[in-house]
Amino acid sequence: MSNICIIVTIVVYLVAMLLVGFAYSKSNNDSTDFYLGGRKMGPLVTAMSAEASDMSSWLLMGMPGLAYLTGIASPGWTAIGLAVGTWLNWLIVARRLRRYSANLDAITVPQFLSLRFHDQRNLLNALGAVIIIVFFVPYTASGFAACGKLFHSLFGVDYMAAMLVSALVIVGYTILGGFRAVTTTDLIQSIVMSLALVAVLVYGIGAAGGWDAVVTNAQSLTGYLTMMASHDAAANTATSYSLLDIVSTMAWGLGYFGMPHILLRFMAIEDEKKLVLSRRIASVWVVIAMTASIVIGVVGLGMTKAGALEFLGGSSSETLIVRIASLISGHGMLAAVLAGLILAGILAATMSTADSQMLAAASSVSQNILQEFAHLKLSEKQSLFAARLTIICVSVVGVVLARDPDSSVFGIVSFAWAGFGGAFGAVVLCALFWKRCNWQGALAGMLCGGLMVFVWKYLISPLGGIFGIYELLPAFLTSLVVCFVVSLVTPAPSEEIEAEFEAAK
Repeated sequence: MSNICIIVTIVVYLVAMLLVGFAYSKSNNDSTDFYLGGRKMGPLVTAMSAEASDMSSWLLMGMPGLAYLTGIASPGWTAIGLAVGTWLNWLIVARRLRRYSANLDAITVPQFLSLRFHDQRNLLNALGAVIIIVFFVPYTASGFAACGKLFHSLFGVDYMAAMLVSALVIVGYTILGGFRAVTTTDLIQSIVMSLALVAVLVYGIGAAGGWDAVVTNAQSLTGYLTMMASHDAAANTATSYSLLDIVSTMAWGLGYFGMPHILLRFMAIEDEKKLVLSRRIASVWVVIAMTASIVIGVVGLGMTKAGALEFLGGSSSETLIVRIASLISGHGMLAAVLAGLILAGILAATMSTADSQMLAAASSVSQNILQEFAHLKLSEKQSLFAARLTIICVSVVGVVLARDPDSSVFGIVSFAWAGFGGAFGAVVLCALFWKRCNWQGALAGMLCGGLMVFVWKYLISPLGGIFGIYELLPAFLTSLVVCFVVSLVTPAPSEEIEAEFEAAK
């Protein structure tokens, strides 16, 4: 009976998301509507949509699982870096990007860079679009993997079948409603995610024997509650967390400056003055949500100690909240409905990111590659068809990449996050705040930053030691240095470009 209540709750939620897409399907008159909602987004929707699309499935799966296995150091420094990055992104990037992109009538990040530097050959457009597609496909795959893990671990449903159904729903409302549907569902999903975190925390603490029992258990584990050590839950040993580890982990925050799906939210708000309210809402929610996520990992290990939960090793630790929801469902019909909402919260975290990523990838192919780089003359109807076809193709490749049920959600997300931060982060900052930056510097910075992610991840990082740092940091720094040096040794921007730069201040 409890499983039926859970399934009904999840089905109602998924149908509601599709109805939102259908409701907005008739409001997409042109590409600006489909990609940016006509630049008419309010401050609350802008803030919560940005953060819901940012947090993705790793908030409810990856981060609690990491805290469960390793203690608070790694997820804690990650959360601090992300919180600082979120605040700085809203503070220094949002308003300038909204004004600059509106002045240039840019509706995608690659298009903004191309128009910013008067790139007549649209090389920035094409390269930016390719980078978005390359890194969004695995990012989307991580979301599909989270959905597959959720239903497989809870109901024993075939992993691939569960993943395919989830992908169809996400693709459905994104294709129908475009940006307005995506941002509206993101707002709803952020609320559901918040409710899920609270419900799991309250139940988990009770099942672990109370907060004192949770703390006592955590304190008894070597290096678990310190920010200067990483715990090994299986062996109850700890390794020191060095200053280099801390800097490397906090480098997650640098990724925000290059996240296309978040930058699009800045470009879409109706009034740049309302970004102040959006910044406050977003920053507070991020801090609370990530703190709750880490505490759930600690509570989960307390539940294991109390015998309420079996030990979850390896990638199975990412199903912690799913297991807790399953326990909650056994306490009556209302509890089963609550469990269904918690699981819908995990779906929400996954869907809110996957839809935004697919929309950004769609805009890259239809707008940046086909129309601006290849100079194809597409009508609005043809452009929207190309965008929707891209969404389908990205989802198909994402499903193929996520076919391994043992893949780590946190691991996949960290690589894609590094890709965007390394390729776009430094270049976007230079484009917004450095007048001397030119298209040659931006192009070189994007290319070298994106390539460094692969080089560091697969060639340098395996060497270990000081080279074992998160690939985002060396990629971001490489992109910044290359952009700076190449801009200085090539011709300065024209007076017209400099005038546009001054107008955006």
